Amino acid sequence: MSGIMMLKVSHEDGEQRLDRWFKKRFPHLTQGAVEKLCRTGQIRVDGGRVKASDRVAPGMEIRIPPLPDANEVAARPKSDKISISDEQMIQNAVIFKDEHLIILNKPAGLPSQGGSGQGDRHVDGLAAALKFGYKDKPKLVHRLDKDTSGVLMLARTDRVARALSEALRHRETRKIYWALVAGVPNPRQGSIKYGLIKAPGHGRGGEGEKMMCVHPAKMGDYPDAKRAHTDFFTLWFLGTRMSWMALEPVTGRTHQLRAHMAELGHPILGDGKYGGGAQENQGDGWGAGSGGDISRKLHLHARSLSVEHPITKKMMTFTAPLPEHMAKTWKTLDWKENDVPADPFIHRKD
Repeated sequence: MSGIMMLKVSHEDGEQRLDRWFKKRFPHLTQGAVEKLCRTGQIRVDGGRVKASDRVAPGMEIRIPPLPDANEVAARPKSDKISISDEQMIQNAVIFKDEHLIILNKPAGLPSQGGSGQGDRHVDGLAAALKFGYKDKPKLVHRLDKDTSGVLMLARTDRVARALSEALRHRETRKIYWALVAGVPNPRQGSIKYGLIKAPGHGRGGEGEKMMCVHPAKMGDYPDAKRAHTDFFTLWFLGTRMSWMALEPVTGRTHQLRAHMAELGHPILGDGKYGGGAQENQGDGWGAGSGGDISRKLHLHARSLSVEHPITKKMMTFTAPLPEHMAKTWKTLDWKENDVPADPFIHRKD
């Protein structure tokens, strides 16, 4: 067990997430352990409390609490051995790979990363099955909610991870999601610019985390609220009951698409947290349920991601097929993936 240390972020480290900086130096610690140390105030940056997802920059001083050494952790019973079925599942999810990137179609129900209430089975924990001849496992550069499926990007080297993280942070990537929502938006396309703030009283570890929308004109009344921007486009609709939406998160806030669509009055089907889970409700409009054979799972899918390749500098677009439960819904509604534009926002004025 080490003692307390104070370490400064070097210029070689550059700007990056705290958990990535921390785990690069102490790779024997799990993501859950890092998040717990932050949550309990044992890890601090420039004397202040932080979250694992906060960013650190050169010159910042990080307090490192007493930690178990690598040999102590290695001696503990192993509980994270990847099963053959999980290894096959995560490898079958790969839709692209080269010597720099791996792109997954993340299954719905599989967390991107460990943490409070997530257990040991998540993409980051299964990434050892994605080495494909490399010494180190690939690194997540962004996340999807547990119940959201679709395009998820991993970097095979630290250099590529830094480049992709920078591209995501400066919005040099484009993501388009597909969703099934209750009712039909009016107007059929537009933008939602409500800020987002975490609702109080939803569990110590964020396991019940929920975001509340704040009107743009009232952002000054909520200093902790973060600005958020979602563009939406109605691709298809069924009477007044439900709509197939394309959603583009211009910003990338927690639960942004789910909270914004609920605020618009058209929650995503299967989203019990934000009002889209009442499938027995046969009314129309806000909170309307689908009933019948429509799955109760969340109908939100990261359909495509466009990004400049960090090494070749070529623009690449990756597209993920619908997950099984959404594909079944689309078949029930007689909607076909190829009947709509891949990018309905392409003619949008910036």
